[in-house]
Amino acid sequence: MPSPQTSKFKNRLLQLLPHSELSLFSSRLEKVELPRDFRIVRAGGSIEHVYFLESGLASIVTVSPEGQKTEAGMSGRDGFVPTPPAVGSARSLHEVLIQSHGWGHRLDLATFGDALAKSRPFADLLAKSIHVLATQVTYTALSNAVHQVDERLARWLLMTQDRVGGSQLSITHDYIALMLAVRRPSVTTALHVLEGNGLIRSERGLIVIRNREAMKDFAKDAYGKPEEEYRDLLGEM
Repeated sequence: MPSPQTSKFKNRLLQLLPHSELSLFSSRLEKVELPRDFRIVRAGGSIEHVYFLESGLASIVTVSPEGQKTEAGMSGRDGFVPTPPAVGSARSLHEVLIQSHGWGHRLDLATFGDALAKSRPFADLLAKSIHVLATQVTYTALSNAVHQVDERLARWLLMTQDRVGGSQLSITHDYIALMLAVRRPSVTTALHVLEGNGLIRSERGLIVIRNREAMKDFAKDAYGKPEEEYRDLLGEM
């Protein structure tokens, strides 16, 4: 696992990239605010920029032909979105939108592709990031199939906290329902279970994590394996 080369950035990939490689494109990084519900790319849309989040949270959402949606993965300061340009594609099959307000840097597609072609360390970091995201997605599929909604919610909250930091998560019940692909009453019931176990405090548009370690125990095997893989390859988020 590489060691961070710079403290200028909070994004893990930019932190880990040696200065000599980062200098290939750092002057072209554009700082951008990312308000909640900002859509980075629509499903089936053309990709114009690649985003490296410094804070906040992006959802990678699968959209059916009928318009039904569910979250397939999430990314924050741990990675980059959208990922298709790293394999030479300028089109996204998924919608990528901001679910928690933050900011980051974006890079136009031409500069991104040029840096990718010139820098093996950059390409290697992106490959590791894509791998751990794919691992996260496969475990999400498993969790959706075998775990109860309250366990899935505990996993989702832990994953969100990993990426945004702090104990307060600004999120609505409706948004959680969309991300977990369940009805809103199921979210309300699951939140009551977590709250009754002293794991969280739920308020309007806000969830406060009260006992992270106990929530990890509650989530059982729904949480942990993708996070271990991330640490092995890229260190702490």
